[in-house]
Amino acid sequence: MKTRSIISTSIVGVILLSVLGITLNTSDNTHDPNLRIAYFPNIGHAIPIVGIEKGFFQNTLGDQIKIETQVFDSGPQAIESLFANSIDLAYVGPGPAINGFLNSENHNVKILAGAASGGASFIVHPESKINTASDFAGKKIAAPQIGNTQDVSLRNYLSENGLKPAEKGGSVIVYNIPNPDIYTLFVKGDIDGAWVAEPWATILETELNGKRLFYEEELWPNQEFASVLLIGNTDFVEENPMLITNLLDSHRETAIWINQNPVETRIIFNDFLNSYLGQSLSDNVVDIALSNLVITYDPLPDTIHSFAEKADTLGYLGRNGYDLSDIFYYFDTNSNKGGNNT
Repeated sequence: MKTRSIISTSIVGVILLSVLGITLNTSDNTHDPNLRIAYFPNIGHAIPIVGIEKGFFQNTLGDQIKIETQVFDSGPQAIESLFANSIDLAYVGPGPAINGFLNSENHNVKILAGAASGGASFIVHPESKINTASDFAGKKIAAPQIGNTQDVSLRNYLSENGLKPAEKGGSVIVYNIPNPDIYTLFVKGDIDGAWVAEPWATILETELNGKRLFYEEELWPNQEFASVLLIGNTDFVEENPMLITNLLDSHRETAIWINQNPVETRIIFNDFLNSYLGQSLSDNVVDIALSNLVITYDPLPDTIHSFAEKADTLGYLGRNGYDLSDIFYYFDTNSNKGGNNT
């Protein structure tokens, strides 16, 4: 498994919510709220999956807090639920996180922490002759739904290499379809390649003989980019500072545990897939997919701003420009809780 130093001392840790002048004590809340968390059934969401299934989150929050989970298939679904106040926190990619912040009333959706870096690749069909960017011309390429993280990366890659999708007058046909449908088209040979996240990239490679043309992180400075983030409804965060502080503590500890226990992480992940989908992945697929990710609570802020620039260039962030100056919910790192801080 890839490992890295988990940093971002200005954003997460065991900390106080000083931007609001809030002190953490038993008077912060007069009741014990439920905590509603959303995440996806993929390996990039290992922190919430392991944190929930292993009981790490519950143990940190205590028995008086009831954790309610919702499993979604896409970031926009999670954002809609945040807007509807159906969930409090969600694990999503940078695309949905940025759109959630920009489109929420009073910017009421903000990034609390990172959860994963990397973990997306471009996979070429075994019968397609794609070896360089110039070979994309005239090809059929798939990515998940329009505006999602992989879609933005794909379209930006085309633009940087002088190519355009067919709907913009170019020759590259882009299919925006769910990952299972990408798998089906790959089996049938109806697409030449796909820009997908793990474990789908590894599934296309190992099960369908696809060729991994490149890992997306190879296109980024320092070969890292935020691929999964923890975002939250700021009203809930401000009303429940102790709960959020404890949750972030457990989030961080779970990331460390995953990096130290990749085999048990694989077992937990496959058990989760069995319970949620009624089937699991091969040990080999999960091990490779997990090794292609960096599990970290560092949100890699520079890559968020870079991603927003790419999305804006593609016209995904509206006509009036954008401002991400308050997208991160900042915490005071000068205070300690239980002797732990970052």
